[in-house]
This record gives sequence, C-alpha cells and structure tokens, in this order.
Amino acid sequence: MEIKRKIIINMEYIASNLNEQKQLISSKNILFIQDIDGVCIPLVKDPMTRELESKYIYAVKEFAEEFFVLTCGEHEGPRGVNRIIERSLRSTTEPKNKELYLRGLAACGVEYQDNNGEISFEGVSEKELNFLSKVPSLIRPKFNFIVKNIFPELSQEDINFHAVKSICETRFSPTINFNSLFDLVHEDSDKRKLIQISFEKMMNEIILKAESEGLNNSFFLHISPNLGNKNGRETIKLSSQDDIGSTDIQLLIKGAVKDSGVLFLLNKFIADKTGKAPFGRNFNFRNSPNSVTEKIDLCKRTIQKEDMPLIVGVGDTVTSKKNNDKIYSRGGSDRSFLELIQILGNEYGIKNKIIFVDSSSGEVERPSTKKTGLIGISDVHDNLKFDIVFKNGPKEYISWFIELASKRSNFKKNS
Repeated sequence: MEIKRKIIINMEYIASNLNEQKQLISSKNILFIQDIDGVCIPLVKDPMTRELESKYIYAVKEFAEEFFVLTCGEHEGPRGVNRIIERSLRSTTEPKNKELYLRGLAACGVEYQDNNGEISFEGVSEKELNFLSKVPSLIRPKFNFIVKNIFPELSQEDINFHAVKSICETRFSPTINFNSLFDLVHEDSDKRKLIQISFEKMMNEIILKAESEGLNNSFFLHISPNLGNKNGRETIKLSSQDDIGSTDIQLLIKGAVKDSGVLFLLNKFIADKTGKAPFGRNFNFRNSPNSVTEKIDLCKRTIQKEDMPLIVGVGDTVTSKKNNDKIYSRGGSDRSFLELIQILGNEYGIKNKIIFVDSSSGEVERPSTKKTGLIGISDVHDNLKFDIVFKNGPKEYISWFIELASKRSNFKKNS
C-alpha cells in the first residue's frame, strides 16, 4: 500500500509540474528571477570549486530578456560567477562574444551586469568602496585570534590554510565563511555555535570601525541562512545536531536586500519592453522603499497591469524554526524576494510562480524535503507557498529549466 501511495503522490507531482510548465510556455509576458548557489549550482563548502552545467548557460540565453539572476554572490572577481561561466565553457572570450554571462543582480542587489559581462553599481559611494576593500585585511588578525582561541592545537600554517578558504575577498560583499572550520569539529554542534557567535561578534566590530570612519549608515550584516530580521538585524541560525545553521556572514551595503533587487529588475524589464521605466531610469537599491507594503504601493502606483509580467521566483534558502513559545522564526536570504513576488502576483491577479530547489544534497547540511518534508524550511502557518518543489536539487531543476527554455523559445517563434 505504501509503495502504491508513493507512486500516486509522484504521479500527482509530475502532473502538477507539467501544468505549471505549460502555463509558463504559453504566457504572453513572463520574467524569471532566480538565485544561483543551491539552485543551478550545487552547494559546496569551497566556493572556488563551484561548477555550472554548460547546457544551462545556453538555456538562459534562450530566455533572453525574460531571465535575470538575483544572488548574494558576485559576478566579477576570482570568486565570481563569471569565472565559473568561463570554466564551464572552457573559454574567457566566448561568454562575452556570444553574450553568455548571466544577466542580473549580484551582491544582493548592488552589482548589475548584462549578458556581455558589463558591470554597473549605481548607489555606491567611493568612500564605501574604499572601506570594503580594507575589510579582508581587518578580518585576518581577528580571524587568527578567534581560531587560536577555539583550536589551540592548530599550527599557524593550518590557521593560514583555513583563512584562505574562510575569508572571501569580494568587492561589494566581503564575507567570512565557516565551512572550512566546521570541517574541524565534525558533529560537535556546540563548537559550531562558538564559531558562529565569535565571527558574528567580529563582523559587528567591523561595522563599528566603519562608523568610526564616518560611515554611520552604510553597512549591515547579511547572515546565510538566517532566522529573519529583528530590529533591523538578521538573526543568526545557530547550529544544532540535525542542522548546521548559518554558514557565512557578509558585510553588505545598507539597502542591498533581494526584495529591493526585484524592484530594480522589474523596472529594467518593463523599461526594455515598453521604453518607459516605471520607477525612473536612475532607480537603484538605495532609493527603493524599505518595507514590503511601500514596495507594493510603489508598484501599484506606477506599473499598469498590462505591463506586469508573470514572475517566476526561484530560490533555495528559506527557513522556518518553531520556538519554545510556539512562535515561528522565519528567514533565509531568498525568503524576502520570493514573498514579494508572491504578494505582487496576488495584488495584480497574476499567478506568479514560487519555486523551491532543495539544496540539501550538496556538501552543506540543510533540512531535506526528502527526509522531513518542509520542516525547517516552511510551516503550516507560513504565508509563503511553493508552487513547485524540486526535491532532487539543482540537477532536477536544471533539467526542467533546459526543457522549458527550449519549449518557450519554440512557442515564441511560432506565435
């Protein structure tokens, strides 16, 4: 009976998936807004080893103006997604010549790039850029002190090895990543918590350093994954026996949040389609409204229903944790932009699609939809609802995406 039930559930899932795909193929006006790590790239402990399937890159090209990425990673630099594109295509010239770079926003909404790999970053001051460039050198001595304290048996050579893997020297989002240090503690969740708490304190000290240099309202900490936002600060997800919790902390420019990124991309998409930018040609993350209500109000005031596309939001980092007082803490770096897309669909009477890709099969431990359903990801009271869940992770999503791109391209040619 159990096998029969699983077959029925699987067939229902396939049928539902096909119905969603048919709607996307034939829609007049669609826009994909998609995260990268954990969605089209399996999660890995060392970001320098990330790989991207070349067929996926060409599928993105088929979607043309109907596709944007929205990621907290970066496009450029040694750790950037552009280097992964070049490695995947085994060429440093082909991506530019054939316009195969991933168009969209990086650094959670700061760094925009087109398919040629041309970068822009309106809204960032020279003073902020200068401070960001110093952050890795500020982190290194603090990293040394913290690691020596937690792992007194480690040699300086070993500490230096972990520093290279842990301190991410990115232009707009210098980051401390815990995965290399987590490897040292194996299943010891208390040690993992100590690592998380120590480095959160360290990153807050760097914000105080920025404030002492006159950058009082320039930066915030983006913690991934997190348990939501409280009093303007993201709540770290501390490690437990069955969940690794937060794996990295980024220093980001204030206002660089993914839901503001949705507005930027929507503004650009409509401007390209109609010749008129609803929020103005110079709109960027810095002049985006803060609250979801204000963002929705801005859209309703300035975007006509006929110009609003059916938006497909795709992410993998969504969290939900039940506290002792039976109240849920909900967060994750993809939650805000997926929620905004869902609400926009409701307000405009458009069936926007929310897609969740289960990234637990990668190298980083996360709640698994295969093992425990949506526990740790969502809950029965969660307003965010998924239209499609890819339980088999990036590989399954990529296959679906490639097929959809081909069918969508044929539909547009024949209509």
